Amino acid sequence: MRKQKWEKLVFTSMFTALACIATMVIQIPSPMNGYLNLGDAVVLLGAWFLGPAYGAFAGGVGSMLADILSGYAYYAPGTLMIKGLMALAAAVVFQALWNRAGGKVLAEVVSGILGECIMVAGYFGYACLLLQKGLAAAASIPGNLVQGGVGIAAATVVYLALRQAAHLPELLRGN
Repeated sequence: MRKQKWEKLVFTSMFTALACIATMVIQIPSPMNGYLNLGDAVVLLGAWFLGPAYGAFAGGVGSMLADILSGYAYYAPGTLMIKGLMALAAAVVFQALWNRAGGKVLAEVVSGILGECIMVAGYFGYACLLLQKGLAAAASIPGNLVQGGVGIAAATVVYLALRQAAHLPELLRGN
């Protein structure tokens, strides 16, 4: 296997673990039977650095593992799909905007907003339909919007800082 493929696998593993850890370490309980965390920032970073397929895997699996290990296993199937789709969409839009003329921050913010909209709508749909909470699931929307906003802001700041790092592997300097 080529060196770049090995690096991609290593960084995918790293972002998977970081998504799990960032979701679990800082948990601010929400009255809606959930919590706010910094996992979304890592999901977006993984999408931006790794691209659609690897980013979707890292974001989906890492976030799902956090749900399982934190006692929210009933959210794990939804989280796997929602965070994976969030990362996939964010990565595709990010790559499309990154290659166009315009600000690089625009690519991060627009793709982050799209990804977070998928997260908010996905968790609403999952709780409403699959967890059978009905329209009461709408009560979690404000907390998810806050989590999404914080995730976009944190990911953008970290991404810009990492892109400036002198010794960052070429894999993560790309895009």
